[in-house]
Amino acid sequence: MDIQHFRVKLFATAESRPHLGDAIAVFHRWIQERRLPETMIDVSDYEHVPSGPGIILVCHEAIYGLDREKGRLGLLYNRRTAVEGPVEARLRQAVEAAEAAAELLEREPEFEGNLVFDRNSWEVAVNDRALAPNTENTWTTLAPVIQSVFDAMMGAGNYRLQHHANQRELFRVTVVRR
Repeated sequence: MDIQHFRVKLFATAESRPHLGDAIAVFHRWIQERRLPETMIDVSDYEHVPSGPGIILVCHEAIYGLDREKGRLGLLYNRRTAVEGPVEARLRQAVEAAEAAAELLEREPEFEGNLVFDRNSWEVAVNDRALAPNTENTWTTLAPVIQSVFDAMMGAGNYRLQHHANQRELFRVTVVRR
């Protein structure tokens, strides 16, 4: 599978209580100060959408967002353009980009103390239903890739993977430290 469009979500802690609207000013500042390696384009506010994308930073290569999809607050990284290398390197790039953005957000004065990300709780999805339908075959193919990336991050056997096998949704796996 030539997967390119990984979506990685790093969940916030249950105690996090940020005002998502503050992300608008933060993301605009990131654009002005070129805080990310991507070509940053614009910021959009989707707070009016229940359990939706929240506030997003649109980049040429990816979309970053503080979202509440499925009722859980987190930082979402959605890769839009191709990344060179094997599938494992592509997933690693997405995870590292999400982690770097999470660190930046936690240090922003608007969020200091109100937004903390739980490095023990992640979600990996593939935003390409044609190439990676949410099937057992996709799970069998991608589970070793996901394990390889999270073995390096958390240590082998220190986490569990849960495949959410609803064929009406994107292929999606939750990664939780034990």
